[in-house]
Amino acid sequence: MKAVSGLLEHLDGQVIKGTVEGEISALVYDSRKVTKDCMFVCIKGAVYDSHEHTEEVVNKGARVIVAERSVEVPEGVTLVLVPDTRCALALLSAAYFDHPARKLKVIGITGTKGKTTTTFMVREILEHAGYKVGLMGTIETIIGEKRIPANNTTPESYMVQEYFAQMVEAGCQVCVMEVSSQGLMMHRTAGIPFEIGIFTNLAPDHIGPNEHASFEEYAACKGLLFRQCRIGIANVDDTHFEKVLKGHTCALETIGFSEKADYRASQVELIGRPGYLGVSYHISGKMDLDVEIDLPGTFSVYNSLVAIAVCEHFQVSQADLKEALKVVKTKGRIEMIKVSEDFTLMIDYAHNAMSLESLLLTLKEYHPKRLICVFGCGGNRSRLRRYEMGEVSGRLADLTVITSDNPRFEEPQAILDDIKVGMARTDGAFVEIIDRKEAIRYAIENGQKGDVIVLAGKGHEDYQEIKGKKYPMDERDLIRQVLEELA
Repeated sequence: MKAVSGLLEHLDGQVIKGTVEGEISALVYDSRKVTKDCMFVCIKGAVYDSHEHTEEVVNKGARVIVAERSVEVPEGVTLVLVPDTRCALALLSAAYFDHPARKLKVIGITGTKGKTTTTFMVREILEHAGYKVGLMGTIETIIGEKRIPANNTTPESYMVQEYFAQMVEAGCQVCVMEVSSQGLMMHRTAGIPFEIGIFTNLAPDHIGPNEHASFEEYAACKGLLFRQCRIGIANVDDTHFEKVLKGHTCALETIGFSEKADYRASQVELIGRPGYLGVSYHISGKMDLDVEIDLPGTFSVYNSLVAIAVCEHFQVSQADLKEALKVVKTKGRIEMIKVSEDFTLMIDYAHNAMSLESLLLTLKEYHPKRLICVFGCGGNRSRLRRYEMGEVSGRLADLTVITSDNPRFEEPQAILDDIKVGMARTDGAFVEIIDRKEAIRYAIENGQKGDVIVLAGKGHEDYQEIKGKKYPMDERDLIRQVLEELA
């Protein structure tokens, strides 16, 4: 039970009816989960507005209603009006769980690309140095030994605070979390006292209905993190650095290749051998250090620079840093799978044209004998994405194996036919094999010395969605099965 007056203490709200005396049994924002004597927060969604269902909520037993507009409530029920119920939910949730974020060092990472890899990198280094670290991100939430698959990059604010509370209970000292522009715009992170905020990069994405109205709004939402953190660490090389950091209120540090970066990378050397692609470089500025990371490409330099800058604030030794960076791995993000002494195979989540192009251009820098791309596209999604991804793979890969991804309610062959429309704009060679396991078998069986094979699109996903049902399918298992059958 929680005292109503205590929960409302830091809320910008007005009690229109009823009393703030007494206690509530629960804090609820889903009308299906209303319990007797709970506090219910009305949320207006894209489809459903619970302001219109307060009678039903009260009949189920809610004793306090928090709303953005005046609604009818009977005697004995308290009505609190606030300017924004999403923001109110975040602040109420923090109070309901006794402000768990204040007992953690919270690190928030925002940007178009690199959030997931950087999040896991920071966690890996800090854990290696002896800290107990919780994680919230696109792939999963990690609390001690518990791993919870994620539905959103940044969960609803109530869940964020509940996870923080569980992390505190599990003995975590730090939480590193991905912070999406949607999460910032919808106040899911309101009231969190971020110790460090991180900006990786910005490119046009998430712009459209039910997302961001414009690129300017997208950039502005990313920038909100830097008015809510004590220290900001940002990529000074990014074209939109000034736009995102405009109006920041934090102490700012920068990373990049630029002379003005506080943590500056130079002497970059690509390291490639069968089964291994990495990069080494030198850091100067606030640190003097040679590092090597077991991930390919320039963007891996940026991600690791951010992680290194963060870990400086946690007094991580240079020996721990170097050791952790050599072994850091993120499931489904340029994840190397050793299958042969002759060629390199990896799994990556690249599932749109922009991320696929970035990945393939990075891999081409290693001058493979052939670059082979195995990918498909999701059903019931934009057909334009299929044309674009087909064109990118046709232009950059030496061979494309077109296969099935999550067909959902579409026929897989129809999706493959759309991908081929994009392929036809290039002179790229391709084969089409609908069954994903057979597509992987083909790529492995035909792998040659010096090839780099990338399985793109599924990444960390361990299922295939067909006609409304998710069937177990993990590419790591498929690879293992293929190797056993070939042996």
